[in-house]
Amino acid sequence: TPAKAGISVEVIKHFAGKIPILGVCLGHQSVGVAFGGEIIKAGRLMHGKTSMIRHDGKTLFENLPDPFEATRYHSLVLNRKNLPDCFEISAESDDNEIMGIRHKELAVEGVQFHPESILTACGKELLGNFIKGNHA
Repeated sequence: TPAKAGISVEVIKHFAGKIPILGVCLGHQSVGVAFGGEIIKAGRLMHGKTSMIRHDGKTLFENLPDPFEATRYHSLVLNRKNLPDCFEISAESDDNEIMGIRHKELAVEGVQFHPESILTACGKELLGNFIKGNHA
């Protein structure tokens, strides 16, 4: 959990608005918690499993297929019911879990899935979008 992830939440709070931030998996959850989000148990365990990810085609997801297959390794997710107003949901899984969040004003985004996994269809392109500056 983000609460057990050392100084992750504090680092996000400190650097948000100063440098672009992309949180992956636990980092995604930490981004959510840093701005007031809550972590809950996922509907089902997703360790080493793939899902189809639907997205809004913006920033990280620009020019990516919709949907695309991505690898998930998690048992916790951000709670959709009280997601902080500063975020928009940028991606969702085929089981309707939040798979991507984007801060509405700062260059801060998170993805619950693993773009670096070989089983994620277009993870390299997603990370390339972040590196090129395609973020909030």
